[in-house]
Amino acid sequence: MTSRVSAALDAARAEGRGALIGYLPIGYPDLQTSIDAAVTLAENGVDILELGPPYSDPVMDGLVIQEATQAALAAGFRLRDTFEAVREITRRTSVPVLVMTYWNPIYQFGIDRFADGLAEAGGAGLITPDITPDAAGEWIRASERTGLDRVFLAAPTSTDERLKMIVEASTGFVYTVSTMGITGERTDLDAAARKLVSRLREHGAAHACVGIGISNADHVAGVVEYSDGAIVGTALVRALRDGGLDSLGETARALAAGTARASN
Repeated sequence: MTSRVSAALDAARAEGRGALIGYLPIGYPDLQTSIDAAVTLAENGVDILELGPPYSDPVMDGLVIQEATQAALAAGFRLRDTFEAVREITRRTSVPVLVMTYWNPIYQFGIDRFADGLAEAGGAGLITPDITPDAAGEWIRASERTGLDRVFLAAPTSTDERLKMIVEASTGFVYTVSTMGITGERTDLDAAARKLVSRLREHGAAHACVGIGISNADHVAGVVEYSDGAIVGTALVRALRDGGLDSLGETARALAAGTARASN
């Protein structure tokens, strides 16, 4: 099956720009608003949506995202709400939807059950930050059966052997961690990200997108000089929190301008 995520990245590349991947937590500030927020991103320059089911122990997430996910959990979010959100978003936009989730909720829900539900809802695949390909046999089999993309993470500290395994197991793209630590905004992106993307290319990665610490159009422009796309989360969640959908759309447009500027 053709990867919708790869197709979106290739379409952006054909236009002479990088892709913008936008993250939002599902259920924040409530389920319907989070659905509307995702559609707002799609309508304002985001090429791929990354939606995060709230998790009680978000070890990779910075304070802004942690506060949003805790608010969503307090408001009654349940994992099954993921399917409702994805179904409604994909009904309203053709932008592919990836779900970024820690592994324990999927394991508890049932790997095949979750894969079937996500595929039925129109989802494009999963980003799984805390499981490695060598421990993901069941998920790899489920993704192959359902046609869902599987996006694994690569870090600057990864060995060449591990990078090769990640590239071979990933579909859609490899999530390239720009720096070690939690998500959030940083004044400068680590130079390690550029080197890591180069190493992934050497191991055959067709698509590599960079995330963690990307918060403005200048960051986006710098990242898409050497990668296929920039992943932004905290800046978007903050915009939604502070200014609602209008502010979110404005922020997305500003970030999207960075993908075009890098090609000029």
